[in-house]
Amino acid sequence: MAAIETTSSAKPGAAARPNWLMRDLLGLAVILAVAAIGYFLFPNNLALLTRILGVALLVLSIDLVTGFCGVATLGHAALFGAGAYASGIAAVHFGITDPLLMVVVGAFGGAVAGVVSGAVILRGHGLAQLVLSIAVVHLFHEAANKASAYTGGSDGLSGIAPDPVFGLFAFDLWGRTAYGFAVALVVIAFVVLRLITRSPFGMLCRGIKEDPIRIRAMGASVQGTLLKMYVISGAVAGVGGALNAISTQVVGLDSLSFTLSAEALVMLVLGGTGSLYGALIGTVSFMWFEDFVSAANPFHWLTIVGALLIAVVLFAPRGLYGTALALVDRFRRTGK
Repeated sequence: MAAIETTSSAKPGAAARPNWLMRDLLGLAVILAVAAIGYFLFPNNLALLTRILGVALLVLSIDLVTGFCGVATLGHAALFGAGAYASGIAAVHFGITDPLLMVVVGAFGGAVAGVVSGAVILRGHGLAQLVLSIAVVHLFHEAANKASAYTGGSDGLSGIAPDPVFGLFAFDLWGRTAYGFAVALVVIAFVVLRLITRSPFGMLCRGIKEDPIRIRAMGASVQGTLLKMYVISGAVAGVGGALNAISTQVVGLDSLSFTLSAEALVMLVLGGTGSLYGALIGTVSFMWFEDFVSAANPFHWLTIVGALLIAVVLFAPRGLYGTALALVDRFRRTGK
């Protein structure tokens, strides 16, 4: 993370303007510009774009615990699915159909799932964490399947009918309202997460990733800090799950699948870990490329996607975003 620096042209006594704030404002402008371009260029694919944004929230949540805290996990779909089912059940069985309240319920469901799964996963280290995370996502999947009276089991939870946003913007068949709602949620989540990762709490999480023994020697609670971040991560993933339930108006067991967890982790590695921008870039790149290749070559598209991932890991180990930053930095140093 960039340090707060003052510009040489600042007047004496004037408040220092942090460079990171300008970069974040530029980043938000780019995100909004890309979202607007997607809306006008692909008006018939808004459902896919909304799905990408929902998964982007899941990938952002994984980045919080893996990229910033160093916690290995392959079970984050449990948090995503918990948010989806929480908002869906609230709508179908309890009549909570306001989209904003459904998002709040989804965030709460994801946070609760984060407490439960984090308490289990954080007891292990390294490979043990991966095994525990896989076990957790399978347990959540089986629980949703067995509780068919509420979740619909293998048939899925249907009948979700969200109200218009603010009572004005109804969810239409073209997906325009859902897409705008998704963009707003992603932007809000991104701003909040940037503030969290730049805060002393975020710096403490980075320190735990680098040297947990030293952080523990300083008197900080490593397990407590990681669990807090896991809860925040669960809330973000839960928002993504709620968005998926609102936009598709159905929740299936695939939202709790191990496959979704693995693909989300692949997206994070593709974009670059430890960077929220990398999480967004990796999600958009992977899902858009996957959709394009599967339509162009429905028989061999997995081979092409696999070859792309191998190439990125071998030639861009920092991910797309990290490699791009490294190239820009090298150009600046050599250009002086």
